[in-house]
Amino acid sequence: MKATNLTNHFIIAMPSLLDDNFNQTVTYICEHNENGSFGLVINRKTDITFDEIIHQMEIKGGKSVAHDKSIYHGGPVQEERGFILHQPSGEWGSSLKINDHLSLTTSRDILEAIAVDEGPEQSIITLGYAGWSPGQLEQEIAANTWLSCPADEQIIFNIPAEKRWQAAADLLGIDLQLLSSDAGHA
Repeated sequence: MKATNLTNHFIIAMPSLLDDNFNQTVTYICEHNENGSFGLVINRKTDITFDEIIHQMEIKGGKSVAHDKSIYHGGPVQEERGFILHQPSGEWGSSLKINDHLSLTTSRDILEAIAVDEGPEQSIITLGYAGWSPGQLEQEIAANTWLSCPADEQIIFNIPAEKRWQAAADLLGIDLQLLSSDAGHA
């Protein structure tokens, strides 16, 4: 039996998942293979602004609309490191092409481009990521911790962050508000 590859999928936290890092989150899986999985939480904004990031990194910016761009808490691993999920892919110093439309970039050049309105058309900037060891994510899905479904780029880039959790569940026809967070009760 071939394992399901969850790259380019959402995992949606079940209401019973009370872990502060993942309660009511939707995570975009950037890579899933025999070495494990990693993804970015796409619906948990931080209080940090793009302006603060570029100021701290001493990046010069123009009169950009991106300066009030939200920064997201991508997960509990390497929270001091930035990850930019974006489309279109483009040519950047350090990128992982996820599919024909999306890439994940970690190099400074993309932040410099965003700061002067020359970056990708759409992007989400996160600090940190979520990671799972080999087989761990599959075990958590089997234990009903997560729902999974193919990702929808409209949800990533065009739905307000606070509506993404339910919007992702809507792809499966599930109303999360109707699910109980108590195990064994519907």
